[in-house]
Amino acid sequence: MHYAYVLLSKRDGKFYTGLTNDLKRRFQEHNSGNVESTMKRRPLDLVYYEACLVFDDAIAREKYLKSGMGKGYLRNRLQHYGFVTG
Repeated sequence: MHYAYVLLSKRDGKFYTGLTNDLKRRFQEHNSGNVESTMKRRPLDLVYYEACLVFDDAIAREKYLKSGMGKGYLRNRLQHYGFVTG
C-alpha cells in the first residue's frame, strides 16, 4: 500500500504533503524531527491521507494535493473538522 498524506503544522498552520509506503513510521519520523523539511514546523497533525494500491497512483495524488486545486480541495474537505478556517 502507498499513501499520499497531508500534515498540518501547529506552529505555522501550513500543510505539508508527502508520500510513503509506511504511514505510521513516516508520521513518527516527521514528529520526531527526523525529516529536514518539517523539523522546524513541529508539532504536526496528520489531517488527511489516501491509500493507493499502485505507486504511480499515489504519486499522482500527491502531485494533485500539492497543486492549487488540490489545496482548495483539502481546505474544503477539512474546514468542517476545525483544522482549517475559511
